[in-house]
Amino acid sequence: MERKQFLLILLIIGTAFWGISYSVTKMAIGDYSPNTFLFYRFLLAVIVLTIIFWKYVRKTNLEAVKTGAILAFPMFLGIQLQTVGLKYSDASQCSFIAGLTVIIIPLMKLAVYKTNASLKIWIAALTALAGLFIIAIQDKFTINIGDLFTIAGAFAFAVYLITVEKHSVLKNLLYSIVPMFAFCALFTFCLAITDSQAVWFPKNDTFWLGVVYCALFSTAYMYTVSNISQRYLSAERVAVIYLFEPVFGAIGAFFILGENLSWRLLLGGTLIFAATIISEVNFKSSKLKILAKKD
Repeated sequence: MERKQFLLILLIIGTAFWGISYSVTKMAIGDYSPNTFLFYRFLLAVIVLTIIFWKYVRKTNLEAVKTGAILAFPMFLGIQLQTVGLKYSDASQCSFIAGLTVIIIPLMKLAVYKTNASLKIWIAALTALAGLFIIAIQDKFTINIGDLFTIAGAFAFAVYLITVEKHSVLKNLLYSIVPMFAFCALFTFCLAITDSQAVWFPKNDTFWLGVVYCALFSTAYMYTVSNISQRYLSAERVAVIYLFEPVFGAIGAFFILGENLSWRLLLGGTLIFAATIISEVNFKSSKLKILAKKD
C-alpha cells in the first residue's frame, strides 16, 4: 500500500472520530461552559502527545514554537467557534455546515494567493457540496446563531489547513504539534478564567468522558495525522476527505442523541464518497494507460 493511500485511510478513520465528537461534545457540555471543556481537552492532548512525541519535544526550538503558535490560532478559532455553535444547533447540522471548508479553501487560495485548484478538485468540491446540501436541507431550512458560529469556524479551519500546507512543505511539523496544542490550551484557559459561568470541576462523568474522547481521538489523533498527511496531500484534498465527517456525524447523532437519520444521508453520503474518489484519481494517468492499451 502506498503512503498516500495509507494516510487517506487514517484520515477517513479520523473523520469518524471527528464526526462522532459532535454528539459527544454536545452531550458532555450540556449546560456547562464550552471554554472549560476545551481547556481540559487541549491540556490532556498536550500531555498525551508530549509522551508520544517526546523525542521531538526534546529537540523543540524557538522556530518550532513560533510555527506552533501560528498554526494554533486558526485551529483554536475553528474548534472554539464550532463548539459554541453546538450549544445552539443540532450535532448533525453543525457537522454538515462544517463541511463548507471544502469549498472555502480553493476560494481563499484563489483570492489570496492567486492560485487556482485543478479542475478535478473543483468538480470534487462541488460534488461534495451537493451531497452536503442534500444531507443538510430541511423542509424549513433556517440559519440560526449556532449555524453562524459553525460557518465562521469553517472559515477558520480553512485558514488552518492552508497554513499547515504552506508550512509542511518547508519543515517537519511534528516538532510543532505539542507547542500548537499548548497554545490552544493557553488560549482556552484565558477565555475560561474570564467566563463567569465556568465550572472548573464538573461532577458529571459525561463531561470528563467527553474530554477524554475528544482529547485522544478528535484532537491528538486527528490533528497529528492531518499535519503529517499534508506533506503528501493538498489542503483541498484533505478538505474533501473531511467531508466524510458529516456522514459519521449524522450516524453518531442518530445513535447517541436520537437525531433523525434519513434517505438524505445515504444519497448525500454517496456523493461525498464520489467526490473523494474524484479528488484522488489521476485521470491523466488513466487516459495514458487506456491509450497505451489501444496501441
